[in-house]
Amino acid sequence: MFSKIVLTFLTLFSVISINAQDIGVLKGTITTEQGEPIMGANVHVKKIAKGATSNENGTFLLDKIVKGTYRVEISYLGYNTIISNVVINKVETIQNFVLKESAYQLEGVVVTSQKREQKNKDVPIAITSYGTDFLENQGTFEYDALSEYVPGFQVQIQSVNNPGIVVRGITSDSGDSRVEPRVSIFQDGVSISKSRGSVVELYDIERVEVLKGPQGTLFGRGAQIGAMHIIQNKAKNETSGAVKLGYGNFNQFLATGHYNTPLVDDKLFFRAAAIYNKRDGYIENLSGGDLNGKETVAFRTSFRYLLNDDTTLDVIANWQQDTPPGTSFKSGTYAPFGGDTNPNTFADLERGEDLGLDRTVWGVTGILKHEFNDVWDLTSTTAYRKFNSDEAFDADGTAAPALFFHEISEGKQFSQEFRFNFDNDDKFRGFFGGNFFYEKGSQRVPWEYNEQSVAMLFLNPEALLINGVPTLLPNIPNDPATFGPLAGVPLNSFNTESNTNFGENYSGDVFADASYDFTDKLSVTLGLRATWENINAGYQVTDSENPSVLGHLLGSYPNVLFASTNGEKLEASENFLSAVGRFALNYDVNDNITLFGTAARGRRPNVINVTATETTVLSDETVWSYEVGAKSLFLNNKLQFDVNAYVYEYSNFQTTISKFEDGVLTATPEDSGSASSFGFETAMQYAFSKTSSFFANYSYIDASFDDEDSNGNAQDLAGNTFRLTPKNSFSAGFNINIDATKNLSYFFRPTYTYKSKVFFEETNLPDISQDGYGILNFKTGLVINKDYELTFFMNNALNKEFIVDAGNTGGAFGIPTFIAGAPRFFGMQVKANF
Repeated sequence: MFSKIVLTFLTLFSVISINAQDIGVLKGTITTEQGEPIMGANVHVKKIAKGATSNENGTFLLDKIVKGTYRVEISYLGYNTIISNVVINKVETIQNFVLKESAYQLEGVVVTSQKREQKNKDVPIAITSYGTDFLENQGTFEYDALSEYVPGFQVQIQSVNNPGIVVRGITSDSGDSRVEPRVSIFQDGVSISKSRGSVVELYDIERVEVLKGPQGTLFGRGAQIGAMHIIQNKAKNETSGAVKLGYGNFNQFLATGHYNTPLVDDKLFFRAAAIYNKRDGYIENLSGGDLNGKETVAFRTSFRYLLNDDTTLDVIANWQQDTPPGTSFKSGTYAPFGGDTNPNTFADLERGEDLGLDRTVWGVTGILKHEFNDVWDLTSTTAYRKFNSDEAFDADGTAAPALFFHEISEGKQFSQEFRFNFDNDDKFRGFFGGNFFYEKGSQRVPWEYNEQSVAMLFLNPEALLINGVPTLLPNIPNDPATFGPLAGVPLNSFNTESNTNFGENYSGDVFADASYDFTDKLSVTLGLRATWENINAGYQVTDSENPSVLGHLLGSYPNVLFASTNGEKLEASENFLSAVGRFALNYDVNDNITLFGTAARGRRPNVINVTATETTVLSDETVWSYEVGAKSLFLNNKLQFDVNAYVYEYSNFQTTISKFEDGVLTATPEDSGSASSFGFETAMQYAFSKTSSFFANYSYIDASFDDEDSNGNAQDLAGNTFRLTPKNSFSAGFNINIDATKNLSYFFRPTYTYKSKVFFEETNLPDISQDGYGILNFKTGLVINKDYELTFFMNNALNKEFIVDAGNTGGAFGIPTFIAGAPRFFGMQVKANF
């Protein structure tokens, strides 16, 4: 018995000894070229996601490392990053590093737009990339604020439920569940492009990349003219965190932060981040409440699990809820009681505090990465996402109970992608793979109205309101000669009707994209994506609860606006095959300058348009893009400068014009449009010290409809400028940081943005537009011990009045509405890192 115990003990001791012999420690010191220790330098071993920070003596320690060879990265702000192969072959390995002082590394230098890490300079795409520091410095949480700093990119947000995203003149803003976007929005490699679910808060973000031009090869079926990729911070093998609190005018309150920690040493890591951002509306509403406010709460959790030395799994869960007050669709025809039609002054919108949005968006993403060897790796991305929203708005922009609508949207999606990346570290690199995507959604538009007020709008619009007070027509005018047997019939004081569109799509893609270096200077990239789509569309009208008397008069009985489907859900289905691709050249003039040229084909999928009277299949909208440009990095990464020019040719351009004719509200789509655009962009960043920099960019766009459509017929919109497209736009800003003492520094960050005149509709009506204007923002404050920050901010410091949209649903009835832009915002914020 004793011998067995001894044998067991010796065996266990041997196993422990062997395991202990397989584990090593990496330690060392990080110093400057002058021998001074560097405190706070980061030491990172990517293969095992393990890191450490040097202490006040410049020393660091990484323990529990399985013996082997590792690529170790050492970085510190203001010094050149070192990447070194270190061999751990004994219990304690000592490796010292000397960092060479360098220029400040500009953000956006490294991008992953081609599914692998590259310098922006080496990517043959017009791309703008901003990282954590820029987003933090500008206090950017929404797309519209970010777009001000991206040439050729415009974002208009009526509400987070209704964004208009514009790349080089092409707008993607339809909420119809049957219509695919023209611009793809991606979050960690997953499409979130459907309009009503696409706006998410930009908090705890690693990087945002905006790619201009057709990106179907890289980002799929919705990237006809561009894509935005939001890359969130993932869990890391470190313990860290931060919290920021802020308060401003209009009772703005901000709370955001994150916390990261290892759960199991060297195996499982956890990160949580959250934001709450609330502000009262800046337009007073006489009927109750306020308008154009904000209230968003969002959470994110992420886990990273190292299955082995070659395989990692990231799981990210996002949840966001938006409950802002209503949007101020203020009438430009009828002034509120005691007021005027200026969009920037108080309004009087029916239903008061009932106006507003309740939207929830959530999703889960799993990203599995496996390295087969130094050449091949696999990325599997699996995601499920869901959103639902209910937005109540007053489309007539007055106190009249005429055009009160809800828009109730729902959507869910599932996607699975497998992508194989290869890089022989010589001449050939790229990726190929496949993708499956499923989505199902609907958009229901209930209309609640007082028939007596609607009759005034249709029969006597000048008297819809008198001195801001609604007037009602209790019955059809008692004029048999005009109204026949309906003369004198009473009108309903309350009624409802609604329509709903349905979309359900299946798609499968196969894709490949590869680059080959013909010489040390010249490389060629070729990409192709083939897509199969099964598109299913439906439409249904829910008739008025009380058959409409007014509908008898207008010929739309039993409804007023929506032609009846007799209670049926009308459906149609089609299958489509398509292909898009790109061809690109990159030429390195020298170590600092790269020239590129691309030719690409983009596509917007076919639309099955089902109405109460007919079903039509719109041709897929296509674009050919031709672009040349130059990218550069000078002065040891102190100066980055890009310039590019492009030409686009559109065929089967899909346009939809809403009209109220013959008593029926119609949204008639057409697909024979022909359009073209050309333009150029420049962007630069310059670091004039280790901690201070300047940026500027400029965009020129000439985008308009051609004289003839695809069939050779004269176009009604010939020569008209694309909506939401300024011909000229630019932005510039400084990030100035000055050390007052060793533990105290001061910063000043002013920015100025300008855009020229924009039209809000493709009809280019002069009154439905906004003249050119500029906005000045700035932030200033103190940083204490590098961990604490006190900030004062002011946005729209000159209190410039402007509008962000005009026309809208009211425009279809001849009474356009206008949405005011944000006035001056100011406040204080405090931040602590730990």
